[in-house]
Amino acid sequence: MKEKLKTASFLMPAIVIYIIVVIFPTIYSVVLSLYDWNGLSGKKFVGLKNYIQLFTADNIFYTALKNNIIWMILTVCITIMLALLLALVLNRHFRGRIVYRAIFYFPYMLSWIIVGIIWKWMYNPNFGLLNQLLEMVGLDSLKGSFLSNPKTALYCVFAAALWQGLGQPMLYFLAGLQTMPTDIIEAARIDGAGKINLFFRIIVPMLKETFVIVFATQIIASMKVYDIVYVMTDGGPANATQTLATYMYNQTFTYNKLGMGSAIATIMVLIMMVVIIPYVAFTAKED
Repeated sequence: MKEKLKTASFLMPAIVIYIIVVIFPTIYSVVLSLYDWNGLSGKKFVGLKNYIQLFTADNIFYTALKNNIIWMILTVCITIMLALLLALVLNRHFRGRIVYRAIFYFPYMLSWIIVGIIWKWMYNPNFGLLNQLLEMVGLDSLKGSFLSNPKTALYCVFAAALWQGLGQPMLYFLAGLQTMPTDIIEAARIDGAGKINLFFRIIVPMLKETFVIVFATQIIASMKVYDIVYVMTDGGPANATQTLATYMYNQTFTYNKLGMGSAIATIMVLIMMVVIIPYVAFTAKED
């Protein structure tokens, strides 16, 4: 009993902080989503009306949800794959690899606001770097207002986010590769395993725990993306880059619909739980 009390005394401060900072706000947000409240006057209980309105009469919500799904797919297919490829290259022994690691990781240290401003200037239709480069190589026909085009705006914002966020998963993969036993890899090479078999049958299975961390963090980040979208497009043009996080902010602080904003936040949490929990549970199973 004495040992249990000692253990509990060490855990209690962290548990109390977690309850105050995470559990209580989450429960309060779920409860608030059942009300119609502008933040000033009295609350009016409406039950599931906010959720019903979102799914039946709100086209912007579906646009935001679609954009988040697209962002999530791009994150899994491009960000994670590029991060793994970079980690494999930078894990090799060659001159200057430490410098290259720092170069690829440096953008992650920058604020999303700074990154958004930098790339917004790069996309500027009049004097932006991208249009200037296209003109220099003779591709004037490709010049345009990329952030003002609903068909390209979301992907342009994602490109900026990719440049900024590639360093974190790359570092995770690099750490996983460096803790990998080299004798197993050498034994596989001696047995005649080619690069493809070595990658898919040795390296990827041994990076299973790293994949769990990378996948979970990247999915969470893709679902709550806000800062860079707000700076570069503010959800425009014509809501083409609206995400659940930006739409939640607009509903809560622009239109003073705290109940609706809380409903969107609850849906975001549920989507992340539906995607991440089964994946983590499946990959965490012992072989």
